[in-house]
Amino acid sequence: MERKTLIKLRGDKSRPTVAKDLKITPQMLGAIERGDRTPSLPLAKRIADYYETSVDEIFFNKNRNNSCLKTTTA
Repeated sequence: MERKTLIKLRGDKSRPTVAKDLKITPQMLGAIERGDRTPSLPLAKRIADYYETSVDEIFFNKNRNNSCLKTTTA
C-alpha cells in the first residue's frame, strides 16, 4: 500500500533529513513511504510523533477494516 500521507507530511524536507531525525536509514524511510516495509510499533509511534499526528492517521485507513501495521498473535 502506498502511504501518500507520509510523503505529504514530509513536504519539502529531504528523505535523508527526516531519516536522520528518526534515526533510520533513508532507504528504510523510502520503503515505509512506498509501503514495501511495515514499521515496528515503536517506530510507527516515533514517526507519528515526529509529524505531530497519530499512528492511526498515518498507518490505518479511514474505515479501519484494514491496516498497514501488521499484528502478531501469541
